[in-house]
Amino acid sequence: MMRFVRRILIGKPLHNQEIHNEKLPKWKALSIFSSDALSSVAYGPEQIMLMLTLPGMLTYSYLAPISLAILALLAIVTISYVQVAKVNPGGGGSYSVAIRNLGEMPALTAAAALFADYTLTVAVSVSAGTAAIISAFPHFAQHEVAMDLFILFGVLMLVNLRGIRESSTAFVFPTYGFILGIIALIGTGIYQALTNQAPIFPPESLVKQMDWTILVLVLRAFANGCSSMTGLEAISNGVPMFRSPGARNATITTYWMSGILGIMFIGTSFLTMHFHILPLHDITALSQIAELTFGRGWAYYYIQITTMLVLYLAANTSFNGLPLLLSILARDGYMPRYLGVRGERLNFSNGIVLLSIVAGILILIYQGNTEHLISLYAIGVFLSFTIAQIGMVVHWRKERTSGWRLRATVNTVGATVTGIVVLIIAITKFFHGAWLVLVFIPIMICIFKKIRSHYNDMAEQLHLPLEDFNPNIKANLKTGRNVVIVPIATPTSVVAETLKYAKSISNDVVALHIATDEEIGRKVEEKWRGWNPGIELVTVYSPYRLVIQPILDYIINLEHQKNPEDYITILIPEFQTKKWWHRLLHNQTGWILRTLLILRENVIVTTIPFHLQK
Repeated sequence: MMRFVRRILIGKPLHNQEIHNEKLPKWKALSIFSSDALSSVAYGPEQIMLMLTLPGMLTYSYLAPISLAILALLAIVTISYVQVAKVNPGGGGSYSVAIRNLGEMPALTAAAALFADYTLTVAVSVSAGTAAIISAFPHFAQHEVAMDLFILFGVLMLVNLRGIRESSTAFVFPTYGFILGIIALIGTGIYQALTNQAPIFPPESLVKQMDWTILVLVLRAFANGCSSMTGLEAISNGVPMFRSPGARNATITTYWMSGILGIMFIGTSFLTMHFHILPLHDITALSQIAELTFGRGWAYYYIQITTMLVLYLAANTSFNGLPLLLSILARDGYMPRYLGVRGERLNFSNGIVLLSIVAGILILIYQGNTEHLISLYAIGVFLSFTIAQIGMVVHWRKERTSGWRLRATVNTVGATVTGIVVLIIAITKFFHGAWLVLVFIPIMICIFKKIRSHYNDMAEQLHLPLEDFNPNIKANLKTGRNVVIVPIATPTSVVAETLKYAKSISNDVVALHIATDEEIGRKVEEKWRGWNPGIELVTVYSPYRLVIQPILDYIINLEHQKNPEDYITILIPEFQTKKWWHRLLHNQTGWILRTLLILRENVIVTTIPFHLQK
């Protein structure tokens, strides 16, 4: 029953060879990777306006120069991230750049900043999407958090668990529908502004005063507006998801995304000033602009519904960016290794579930309040921007390819500007939530290093020198036939001890290896032949990356062949971690296998424990 429900919700497993079908063309990748950045026009200009309309302050006209400054910053960061995508076709963005050029600590800082950014992107996008629909239908306000969680777990997580191709197909039309709607809104609004008798900008939108208090307010407004640039790094993190040539297609898509974002951001900022939009409870600025431009007709509801959809889909940028980044961190030993394993649908399903849980916790803590969540938002992404560009400067100085000086100069300018932005955000928003991110990043770095230390200690203890193992395991046979099966991943000292015990209870011993990849299977076989323990290795290839089911199938087949008086013994090699939290860093394959096998008749299941000392 559970398998049937799983197939209905997630779909049938995909073969390893089908991964090329999961690669994205540019037009689909734009909808997947740019929804975060493009959707920010629904709250970016509004966040600037909120800071500039505090009671007693005459600062509204600063919205224009702040918007232009953010537009210039967008151009600088875009050019820089195009270079990141070109030199890191394997993905990973700022983390990959830093680990190669700056070392461990800057790389882990970038990874922690991206982790914070991606999880906040999901929480902010889902909350903002719900806020957009509540603006049009206020009677839903009392169910805001429940709506957030339903969209997060019941829609976004499930669709992404079904695979990259299906999520891109499901989300492509709302994204393009939103783009067309906002372009139409901007075009209509600008036409009305230019043809009406009233001034383009009313006098109240041009008021300005200047003192040190106002300067702090303007800097805070700029920091709020920088949330519009989150998501720019997503394409450089997800280059492997593009169709070949991946780097070139990622570069073109980055330019498309930034161009559309720039037009939409500056257009909505213009209309905010033209209509002199002021903050209203439960009504977003974009909702006011749409109503003043189109009235409360079908066009208004079209804008609100597509805005809601694209804000929800903005979270999908994280679902495609963070699991891939976590897989790279897992490969390098800084995150649990099961986060680096592709699921049945060829996506990093464990990372998708982890991201959903963390974002759900944030939504519950902040009760879906977009303004409070945004206070935590931009510092992480701009910190990763800065680290990536510093890393690129080092890269160009090492490579010294044609035109390296110009490229290094671009990245130097970018690193300087985004570094200044990090300081502005950290200072002006420190007591409004930025301190939480500044605390979270060191905590995440400590977690990364603890995980890496655990894996290093484990590798040291499990290392099996070939000269330390006697391949001639000659034990006196017991009468009767007892087939002993030892499931293995690769020869280790745990496996060696398990095989010694296996030979002490039976001469009929089989080592069973489930190969989810043909290359890995060949490497294990070569290592086994070099080790030569005098025991047969049976390799079963599992193209759908399932491990438990092929073991069960092998045992069932053996049960059908054995005599009624024979027994089958399964010895499961398993190491026991010294600290409880180390257990969270390893998959539970042995525990699951043991649980399933104890229900079968005439199958003896034994765990051979190996206790780690660190």
